[in-house]
Amino acid sequence: MIILDTCGLLWLAGSPPALSAETLARLDQEPVVAVSAISELEIFPKWLARKLELPIPVREWWNGVVAHHQLEVLPVDENAAFRAAELPPIHRDPADRFIIATAQRYGAFVVTSDVRFCEYGVEILC
Repeated sequence: MIILDTCGLLWLAGSPPALSAETLARLDQEPVVAVSAISELEIFPKWLARKLELPIPVREWWNGVVAHHQLEVLPVDENAAFRAAELPPIHRDPADRFIIATAQRYGAFVVTSDVRFCEYGVEILC
């Protein structure tokens, strides 16, 4: 499984995608490519504050990207919340901590440029 962090999702959704050819090939070969529902929480306020431009309303954009790329949306549940809270305080961003905890749970790679994920034993793709 590969999980896209929020930036990874935005990079994949770009036209053209802002990911390396190697990462795009890995995504094409992977049976499950996922995104955490926590990314919705990161994207929506940025869109509302006009810090993130999207061609269509955010909910429509999200649903379209998820469908187009056949992404599995991983829920933010109690297990993820506890795992994120129990992580050492290397990374302070709550959304990234959820993504890290989820990646650990599934033994997944994460598409991100944030090398601090590696300090939690999570392998990254850029």
